[in-house]
Amino acid sequence: MSQAIIVTGTDTGIGKTVFAAGLTALLDSVYWKPVQSGIEEETDSEIVARLSGLPQDRVLPEAWRLNAPLSPHRAAELDGVEIDADKLALPPTERPLVVEGAGGLMVPVNRHTLYIDVFARWAIPVVLCARTGLGTINHTLLSIEALRSRAVPLLGVTFIGDEMADTQSTIAEMGKVRVLGRLPRLDALTPQTLAEAMQANFNAADFLEAQFFEAKP
Repeated sequence: MSQAIIVTGTDTGIGKTVFAAGLTALLDSVYWKPVQSGIEEETDSEIVARLSGLPQDRVLPEAWRLNAPLSPHRAAELDGVEIDADKLALPPTERPLVVEGAGGLMVPVNRHTLYIDVFARWAIPVVLCARTGLGTINHTLLSIEALRSRAVPLLGVTFIGDEMADTQSTIAEMGKVRVLGRLPRLDALTPQTLAEAMQANFNAADFLEAQFFEAKP
């Protein structure tokens, strides 16, 4: 298959899906979210389809669609199913694949497996999304440490939110991690404004060049 990249976050509700939509468009790639919890409102896949401006066939169907807007393991239990993490396999694509996780790294897929365990099995590069607000230094450094403890390749950190220069440099220096860019707040969030912000603040080559990946020990 072609190159694949995981987009995950330090927490939920930080703008990870908006970034994933922007990255999918920037790389002219394919998007996939393995598990969607909560389908009554607009799903993450639907948000990506709307904001990326890409054809619908570039947004792959989820492996599991769960009704309750809860952690996947609990939402699956309420639906009377169990997610078989061992069967979560990356779909083959001819274009680069952007895979979005759910919430943070320690979100349970089932009662035995965390998302970070699945990422470790896949062994493909991770982009860690972090907000720029209070508390992000702790959450981001903990997430970096967790990824490295499982030898998950870390491509770098993407910040989302207003400029916080000292916070961003502190994470870069103390976490010894590459900063890929920052997606600012967009007053009007449309496919055009998102594409312009991604092009102004990110370099597509940074997400595709293998020499930037951290090698597994």
